[in-house]
Amino acid sequence: MLRVPAPRVLAGLFLAAIIVAAPPVPAAAQYRPLPTTSFSAPNTPVGEPYWIEFAVNWWTPQPDIVISSESLGIPGTDINVQATLGVEKKSTYELALVLRPSKKNKFRFNYIPLKYDADTAITGEIIFNGIRYPVNTQVRTLLEWKTYRAGWEWDFISQPRWFIGSLFQVKWTDVNFELDSPIGKEFVRAKAPIPAIGFIGRAWVTTRIAITGEWSAFKLPDTLDTRYGGHDYEWDVNGMVNITRNFGAQAGWRSHDIAYRVEADRGSAKLDGFYLGGVVRY
Repeated sequence: MLRVPAPRVLAGLFLAAIIVAAPPVPAAAQYRPLPTTSFSAPNTPVGEPYWIEFAVNWWTPQPDIVISSESLGIPGTDINVQATLGVEKKSTYELALVLRPSKKNKFRFNYIPLKYDADTAITGEIIFNGIRYPVNTQVRTLLEWKTYRAGWEWDFISQPRWFIGSLFQVKWTDVNFELDSPIGKEFVRAKAPIPAIGFIGRAWVTTRIAITGEWSAFKLPDTLDTRYGGHDYEWDVNGMVNITRNFGAQAGWRSHDIAYRVEADRGSAKLDGFYLGGVVRY
């Protein structure tokens, strides 16, 4: 036979008496609808949430680029591709893909190809790859600069109308620089992965308009080895208008500041300018 202790029986009877004596609750008070999270909610930004985002941007950076290459023990000249070689500003494009498996995690991929060419008679003597180019030498220039970027974004603070996140990414840079003249054809090519960390923040000023700021950086200290050094800093500030849930337009300003030194070779580039683009998301 099952025996129930007397204190439990008394407690059960006391609870039953309270339930019976309590006044009935009106039906309207029993039902409380849960807050809606649909796209039609007044405070939900248009386009949120999403799983995949793809953007195409047209960027016209100012090519402030300086390159120097040593060979055979002969130091190279610091060659400014605009002032010395006549390279002019050109537009390029950016492809950006974001995969968002959860609210706070995003995997990001970017690709930007830059290509400059020029044909000019140099007004000053230069030395490149150990070759001396006298004044008035006709030089054809080709500069190809491709940047690939892959990384992880973690939005450690995520609210319905704003977020702040951290960036952990790797940039792969592929640079090809050629000088072709009656003296000969010389080139230098560099490929290198560059790690970077940074931060990103976004705020929706209305349900359709968002402002985003992003910064990432990497620096190789000179104290490790005086023969090698460099840095990579990047800023991006943009505004986005979400026309519909699946389509938006954006405009922004990007600045990319990079420098390197590998023994006697060195270079620097500051590419900054405005961009326009479109965004498709699902």
